[in-house]
Amino acid sequence: MMSINKGKEIAGGSSRPTPAGAGADQQSPPALSRYVSQKRRDWITFGQYLKNQRPPVALSLCNANHVLDFLRYLDQFGKTKVHLQGCMFFGQPEPPGPCTCPLKQAWGSLDALIGRLRAAYEENGGLPETNPFASGSIRVYLREVRDSQAKARGIPYKKKKKKKSPLKSNEDTSSFTVQQS
Repeated sequence: MMSINKGKEIAGGSSRPTPAGAGADQQSPPALSRYVSQKRRDWITFGQYLKNQRPPVALSLCNANHVLDFLRYLDQFGKTKVHLQGCMFFGQPEPPGPCTCPLKQAWGSLDALIGRLRAAYEENGGLPETNPFASGSIRVYLREVRDSQAKARGIPYKKKKKKKSPLKSNEDTSSFTVQQS
């Protein structure tokens, strides 16, 4: 069972070699990737979160509001200082001193978490059209978190530009003509 331990989760499986001869006659399953292990832990954690609600929420009854509550719940385990509007360090990328502003989950961590849970939902039998992790309200919440954290740090968020495919530029193709036969 997974617990949220202030972001310090132990990777699933062991990378330690087994002693010679120990379990040599048993076939061990292939080691899971870090992503798959994390996705499994996240899914278990979310399921546990739903079970701990009063009253407990069945996964089949889970909706975007439960997901939003889960994301807000996770903020208590965050490590990212998010300055409030009234803080003298609001908008400063590298504040010169400490303040009492809250620690929260970083936007990138929440974004990656939602991606893993969205995939896990469908891998565990959920239909894409009922996936609460794919809800528009989740995307809006993540955008608001991203923008507010960027403002609090004084660093505007810039979307990474996609690399263009290595096509010839217009100058190179302008001299190219198609000959008809």
